[in-house]
Amino acid sequence: MDIQDELAEIENQKTKKKKKKAYKVPNNLYEKELLRLQQELVKLQEWIKYKKLKVVVIFEGRDAAGKGGVIKRITQYLSPRVCPVVALYTPTEREKTQWYFQRYVPHLPAAGEMTLFDRSWYNRAGVERVMGFCTEEEYREFMRSCPEFERMLVRSGIILIKYWFSVSDEEQERRFKSRLTDPLKRWKLSPMDLQSRSRWIEYSKAKDAMFAYTDIKQAPWYVVNADIKKHARLNCIRHLLNMIPYEDVTPENITLPELKRDTGYVRPPIQEQTFVEDWYSSQEMTEATLKKKF
Repeated sequence: MDIQDELAEIENQKTKKKKKKAYKVPNNLYEKELLRLQQELVKLQEWIKYKKLKVVVIFEGRDAAGKGGVIKRITQYLSPRVCPVVALYTPTEREKTQWYFQRYVPHLPAAGEMTLFDRSWYNRAGVERVMGFCTEEEYREFMRSCPEFERMLVRSGIILIKYWFSVSDEEQERRFKSRLTDPLKRWKLSPMDLQSRSRWIEYSKAKDAMFAYTDIKQAPWYVVNADIKKHARLNCIRHLLNMIPYEDVTPENITLPELKRDTGYVRPPIQEQTFVEDWYSSQEMTEATLKKKF
């Protein structure tokens, strides 16, 4: 490295140090606001049931953009029967011969349900397009038919909301590296994720083309800045709440009836039942348990 390169590197380091650090919501404020929004989501759930609404929320974006984290916070206190999450696996050989949208249609909501799609039919415009899992004609047909398919959904009474989670190249790389070292997250790093790192530009072009065709008036795309996960969660949930006007129809407080005891009931011998071993019933047992391996 010559003197000019060294000077340039020093100047680059100075610039990085001077760069203002992005503001992040303090943890205590984040937890408080998240809980408040989750309480509102419960009210929204009751409203959807009460008004028999049909809601579809699509979550798309780059790998490691934080879609799963947002979905978990949305569904944390909701009923899985009212708010199911759909995350389909690779299509089977039979499904590959079906009309493309066919395997998604059975998962659309009935009255009183809000279905969350953790990735959706937009796989064809993204990973399938970039990785060559579909033909050029299949891709072109998707781009032509997808807007019409979504207009049909909206005309049928479905509220369709589409989110794209945007993450920078640098932040995605940082999250990928954390997955490499965290055994709880390593399963999230698939060979396809690694391919996405080397094809960043191709995915960007595919996303731009997808928006050009499918960012329609009846079902526009809403972009979530996801470089800061906590901000993305709060912003997305707040936006979702604002998308569906709702009222508080939460059931009134219920008074539990008095427990009636049947004096004639005889419990079967407790020895006939198989119990899970209690590893943590005392401090001594807990300390001994922590030293044991499974």
